[in-house]
Amino acid sequence: MKKLILILLVFVSLVTQAQNPTLFEEANDAYANDDFETAIAKYEEILANGETSVATYFNLGNAHYKLNNVAPSIYYYEKALQLNPTDEDVQNNIEFARSMTIDDIPVNEETGFQKSFNKFISTFSYDTWAYLSIIFSVIFVVLFLMYYFSRRPLVKRTLFGIAIFVFLLGGISVFFAFQQQEIQFNNQFAIIFSEEAEVKNEPSQRGEAAFMLHEGTKARILEDYQGWVKIELSNGTQGWMENNTLKRL
Repeated sequence: MKKLILILLVFVSLVTQAQNPTLFEEANDAYANDDFETAIAKYEEILANGETSVATYFNLGNAHYKLNNVAPSIYYYEKALQLNPTDEDVQNNIEFARSMTIDDIPVNEETGFQKSFNKFISTFSYDTWAYLSIIFSVIFVVLFLMYYFSRRPLVKRTLFGIAIFVFLLGGISVFFAFQQQEIQFNNQFAIIFSEEAEVKNEPSQRGEAAFMLHEGTKARILEDYQGWVKIELSNGTQGWMENNTLKRL
């Protein structure tokens, strides 16, 4: 049996800037003492205060995994990846959590340029692309001022060329930031929380059952209708579920 690497991510900068350090430390202590219920309660209290971080979501996922709570563990790992899609610890642990799910649904992979483009944009989150655009903008202003006050023609041409290049990088970062935001808004996902949930061919209790899904399965939200949601699985299969059977990311 594969051994899950459960590492508590204690990012000092995140703890001090984005969350209550005392409460986070208490939650970590409870986790270290195998008191996972208390740890979960304290991590959730941090989130209830509007304070989020990769570390909090990751540790919540770990605590739920220890208690064999399949859906919550996958849900919080997914939330951590929303903040940092490249975090290897989260990527590794979510694969272990997914191995506990019942539904084995194949993925229809994107192909060609669109796949490469989306993969590249997903390298960073929306916030990171936005920060990069700000950094490039500041560098551009500095280079432009140096160009403006320089008296040597060769230096001026060099600075102007570099400034234009940095300006283009800033513009590209802004474009990628909006593309990443659009991808996130147009691709709303949810995790099935019910132990077993019926998927119907129409948004009604009288609708014919199409298939069953189980806790921990990830689905894309396509439409909302009077307490029902239309979902799409990774293999393209669609159907309607009651809204209370899943939790949106």
